Amino acid sequence: MTVLQDLVAALATGRVEVVDLTAPLSAQTPILTLPEPFGQTVPFALSEISRYDERGPAWYWNNFTTGEHTGTHFDAPVHWVSGRHGDDVSQVPPSRLIAPAVVLDHTAEAAADPDFLLEVEHVRAWEAEHGPLPAGGWLLYRTGWDAYGDDAQRYANAGRTPGISPACARWLAEEAPVQGVGVETVGTDAGAAHSFDPPFPCHSFLLGADKYGLTQLRNLAQLPPTGAVVVAGPLPIVQGSGSPCRVLALVER
Repeated sequence: MTVLQDLVAALATGRVEVVDLTAPLSAQTPILTLPEPFGQTVPFALSEISRYDERGPAWYWNNFTTGEHTGTHFDAPVHWVSGRHGDDVSQVPPSRLIAPAVVLDHTAEAAADPDFLLEVEHVRAWEAEHGPLPAGGWLLYRTGWDAYGDDAQRYANAGRTPGISPACARWLAEEAPVQGVGVETVGTDAGAAHSFDPPFPCHSFLLGADKYGLTQLRNLAQLPPTGAVVVAGPLPIVQGSGSPCRVLALVER
């Protein structure tokens, strides 16, 4: 059998499980709200075109409106000023949309302190136990925050959400072999990151280094610390800074 035939067989028998890491996208999906006078994204909304009626007797379809960074979404380098000369979301190489992933679990720390920050020493301790971070892969940062994804107020938590320290963000961008970071919160940065130096260091350092972000992930608890493969499927929006994204993980069982 070929490699792809082996994969299809493994999927059919359940030896490889597909885990959906994507939050459902609806009008209730939490969105990031910026302080005035900054521009705001719009919540997701459907507008019905027809539904088996005089507007279209045999078909149902909708228009939808939303921002590029709504729900589970992909941050392309051009999203941030530090990456303004980088790729837009349509230019991200397809080969980089399928990559190995590791999970760093800090749910206990985030439960005790919603402002908990991942530091380089946390990553080093994980590597000492599990081995090096995967070259060209994803670091998925589990904090348990997906449990609040259906409650916009609790999810925002008055701006107190876990994240990554400026020093760790710089290290992940400049020294770590990963191609990006995935989180369960509304964005890759901590809720208090507007006050960091630099502000929003994950966006600034990672996107400026031609790396990516995945946000509002769910079901990271179903992934092992190592061995999963992530398939991220953003829309190829020309000149887009990002896109809502279906994110799947392949896991050997």
